[in-house]
Amino acid sequence: MGSSQVLLSEEQIRQRVAELAAQVSADAGDRTLMVVAVLDNGFVFMSDLVRRLTCPVICQFVKMETRDTVEDGHQRRNVIYTPLVDLPGKDVLLVDAILQTGVTLEHLVQQLLAKGARSVKTAVLIDKPEERRVAMKPDYSGFAIEGKFLVGYGLGHRDLCRNLPYVADLGAAGVAAPAGSK
Repeated sequence: MGSSQVLLSEEQIRQRVAELAAQVSADAGDRTLMVVAVLDNGFVFMSDLVRRLTCPVICQFVKMETRDTVEDGHQRRNVIYTPLVDLPGKDVLLVDAILQTGVTLEHLVQQLLAKGARSVKTAVLIDKPEERRVAMKPDYSGFAIEGKFLVGYGLGHRDLCRNLPYVADLGAAGVAAPAGSK
């Protein structure tokens, strides 16, 4: 990985995910949770988290898409999440690997509530509160990390490094491509 530095080891992540799962499970009790991972970053964290939950779980995924349009001569960016699942009356746990500005995650929380979810809570492995542009705090947060470009454990750079079992600071020099890739 070039000059990258491991910030969160595989063991640190495993331990913190177990702690978060215990918190979520205690809060949920015997209610069924619809756990929704935000792709692409959230799938590894969600996978490990749901395997540790003791409440009944339904797993779903959403992918954010942006579409730029021109309306009345002004360029506008629309953020669309697909697919939005059947939500009326459901308790939702929205899972992503990282929370930075909070703009898109807050938007998704509002979309889920507008579609009839009974409750929406958020779980992130990594919180970067110094980058926040909205007043959003995750309900469950693994680690607070400032000012790093992170890869691993679902976080990618040019779609590489998502498979690393740890989280690393990409560093100024970048990530070398894995052997055999182009």
